[in-house]
Amino acid sequence: MSEENEESEKRLGGKPQLTRQGSIRRTSLLDAAETVLVAKGNADASLRAIAGEAGVRVGHLQHYFPTRADLIKAVLERALDRSLERLAETTGLRLTRDDPSVIEIPEGRANPADVVAVVLAEQEDPQLVRLYVEVWALAARDDEIAAVVREFYRKYVAHVEAYVQQGRPDWSAELCRARAETFVALVEGAALMRSGIAGSRSGAMDAQLAQQAVQLLRD
Repeated sequence: MSEENEESEKRLGGKPQLTRQGSIRRTSLLDAAETVLVAKGNADASLRAIAGEAGVRVGHLQHYFPTRADLIKAVLERALDRSLERLAETTGLRLTRDDPSVIEIPEGRANPADVVAVVLAEQEDPQLVRLYVEVWALAARDDEIAAVVREFYRKYVAHVEAYVQQGRPDWSAELCRARAETFVALVEGAALMRSGIAGSRSGAMDAQLAQQAVQLLRD
């Protein structure tokens, strides 16, 4: 039995289930793909380049991800899930595993300023911003990637909407939704300016951005 088959020999419902070692190797391949995607962009992120970065054969890479589309999709899903997890850790709100449309709301509420600070802190990582730029570019021309991105933003908006509703139960569902959508649009658009990709950044802009974002969550 090959090393690759040993790593995924367990099956459930006809699908291979990775062993612990297989999961570790899969993670290392995703790390390599993310590194290549950020450094070279999607056009030059070939399976051969990614396998080389990971120090494995192309065939080994394809055991885990048969096509480049499978690999890129997994990279993006992981990056987007990490962003949602950071948001959940700050707000204390959790997406219900069995139904992502349902959000568990704890007692108390995180300070809106703290939530905004954590969300904006992601934009301090230039590699993460470059990865997101690749995500948006890919989504513009790939329907499968676009579906991943749309699902991420659906969850993102729903999470912010629940947070706003928690703090302002007197607001209508429509208003909470509009506030959440505007918050996400403001913060995501700001990434291009704050990263230097589409303009220059200043302390005054950062202060105004944070102020406007906080107001959307509570005022």
